[in-house]
Amino acid sequence: MSTRSSRSPRTVVITGASAGVGRAAARAFGARGDRVALVARGAAGLATAAQEIEKAGGKAIPIVTDVSDPAQVDAAAARAEEAFGSIDVWVNSAFCSVFAPFATITPEEFRRVTEVTYLGFVYGTMAALARMRPRDAGTIIQVGSALSVRSIPLQSAYCGAKHGINGFTESLRTELLHEHSNIHVTMVQMPALNTPQFSWVRSRLPNRPQPVPPIYQPEIAARAIVFAADHPKRKEYWPGISTAATILGQRLMPALLDRYLARTGYDSQQTDEPADDQRPDNLFSPLDDAPGTDHGAHGTFDSRAHRRSPQQWLAQHARPVGAVAAGAAAMAAAGWNLRHLNESDQRSAHV
Repeated sequence: MSTRSSRSPRTVVITGASAGVGRAAARAFGARGDRVALVARGAAGLATAAQEIEKAGGKAIPIVTDVSDPAQVDAAAARAEEAFGSIDVWVNSAFCSVFAPFATITPEEFRRVTEVTYLGFVYGTMAALARMRPRDAGTIIQVGSALSVRSIPLQSAYCGAKHGINGFTESLRTELLHEHSNIHVTMVQMPALNTPQFSWVRSRLPNRPQPVPPIYQPEIAARAIVFAADHPKRKEYWPGISTAATILGQRLMPALLDRYLARTGYDSQQTDEPADDQRPDNLFSPLDDAPGTDHGAHGTFDSRAHRRSPQQWLAQHARPVGAVAAGAAAMAAAGWNLRHLNESDQRSAHV
């Protein structure tokens, strides 16, 4: 990976930068001395993120923006270029969700998730391309999810939006190839991550929501995003063995996964602690917009989250390792998936 001493600082725009994956990615770019435009709704989270970047040696500008509004997104892009110059990297990471059976989600809630999680990526990509096309240069990174390939119960709006991002991005990529464009679009399909979303997502589950284990720290996601920015010609990256296992499992045995998730997908997304019915959520309004409400990058699952991922190294070094090793890793991931399914079934049988 490039270092600060061997490359010039770049202008990077990150949506969803006030917390979670976006926040961790902002720190990672800032530590390299990059100029980072932080885009999100939460003013408190953005302000603290900007301080972290400045302290690390980068430059930052917080821009309060609701990505569901294309005019606000375009204005944020213009402000970023006014502050730091031409945009080199645009990272789409903002999202929201509702944890609930589809039958209990209202049309307004479903629309809101779609507007932020899907259309927010579309509007961000539009704003980035409008500024990258005249220079015929730049990189757009879509922060995806293993759930963009294999949907799970209780997250129909989020999964639908992430699937939509896959389809939209594939179409755009072919258009750029047709034009022989030097603009690159790549995706980073994330595993389950320890981010604050599980503390502020709208939920109708009886118990507190949780990421489906295994859980990884958001810094793993951040490292993958920075690597993708440096190596954008790859179509996508899969950090975390659970991402590889989920995507490969969906390709090899989708019907089996349907039945498995129907049995275990509800319990695996909830802790043993009862939910707080009065807990506020961030679906329509941010929860980090006032002083003292910054949530940072990490959620409440630090004790259960992995800080390293061997699969990430393999994903980033697939060509040097060679096709044989990559094939072996794919088989290992599929085998891990099957073992994990069987172990989970056995645990469920004893509950």
